[in-house]
Amino acid sequence: MIVIHHNPKCGTSRNVLKLIEASGETPEVVLYLETGWTRPYLLSLFATANLTPRQALRETKSPAEELGLLRDAVTDEALIAAMLEHPILVNRPIVCSQRGVKLCRPSEEVLPLLRALPKDTVYKEDGSVLFQP
Repeated sequence: MIVIHHNPKCGTSRNVLKLIEASGETPEVVLYLETGWTRPYLLSLFATANLTPRQALRETKSPAEELGLLRDAVTDEALIAAMLEHPILVNRPIVCSQRGVKLCRPSEEVLPLLRALPKDTVYKEDGSVLFQP
């Protein structure tokens, strides 16, 4: 079982999903912008991925700056509270598999989480090579 916390509007997230599917996996796709997060689940993801809330914070194309979350003095507690209120603040995609949990940026970060690598070349939307066996 592999789970991707996915934002379909994000090219990196789409590329990671493409790599997962090309490996022969059928992932569970969590549209976290629709479902949101629970505090225990978010904390569990971060702990398992060895991420701090600051490392998981999406700084661009999110309300992070306008909410004042980019200041060094902002605590992890404040970041988590903001992420629960605004799911877009969590960087993506986060992938969970039996091999671990990772924030998969860049897209190739997902490869160690896969049981098998894709058998064929996988291309990005712009036509460049994402993965070549």
